[in-house]
Amino acid sequence: MRATPFPHAEGRPLVLGHRGASSEAPENTLAAFRRALQLGADGFELDVWRCGTGEVVVFHDEDARRIAGSPLRIAHEPLERLRTLEVGAWRGEPFRGERMPLLEEVLRTFPGAVVNVEMKAAGVPDLGLAREVARLVREAGAAGRVIVSSFSCALLGAFRVTAPEIPTGFLVAPGRLWAARAAFCTRLLGTPAIHPSRTLVSGERARRWTEDGLRFLVWTVDAADEVERLALLGATAVIGNRPGVAREAVRRATGR
Repeated sequence: MRATPFPHAEGRPLVLGHRGASSEAPENTLAAFRRALQLGADGFELDVWRCGTGEVVVFHDEDARRIAGSPLRIAHEPLERLRTLEVGAWRGEPFRGERMPLLEEVLRTFPGAVVNVEMKAAGVPDLGLAREVARLVREAGAAGRVIVSSFSCALLGAFRVTAPEIPTGFLVAPGRLWAARAAFCTRLLGTPAIHPSRTLVSGERARRWTEDGLRFLVWTVDAADEVERLALLGATAVIGNRPGVAREAVRRATGR
């Protein structure tokens, strides 16, 4: 199966809202995704789990305590129960009534957006999540505008086997042996991209990743000067909570 071209913007990094425009709206909600696009972002990053009844839901944490004040664990609960959770009011009354979205709902609602789908894992990775994400992206006809990422080499490997044509990226954070792990997993899986924390991106590493044929999509970047630095280093995307600020910084750095 022929690989789908990696989403990109000519002459500049893509600007993706981290969980949407999460500095202004409740993270991982339709409101946050809509606001990111209004602010000029090319799209957004989101997080997914497979819930207890098998649907792929958009949510960051393992449970709903922080966002909805509920101990419900996302991977264990049926969709019907998760959809009763109020996931917007914690950011203010204007967002009351926001519900946990489905991945297919997001892809359908925002047909022009670039979407970075991060597959979450806790303990033993749910390999069924990889299969479901692949199916949903294909059914939405979204392969050309979706990037699938994960910190889990196993999850990303399962996705690569299922959908080798859909662009992927391996997520890395600071920690012991991060570079060795990233090199091993990207080479083993043949992923076309690495997704480093902004704190890991130096000029030398950016040059090396580029020479190795890897795109690099950087998270979480909120300061304008940092966005400009990464744009000049050739980042494929900057992912941040303030996409409006990032878009203006990219324009200053690249003229685009």
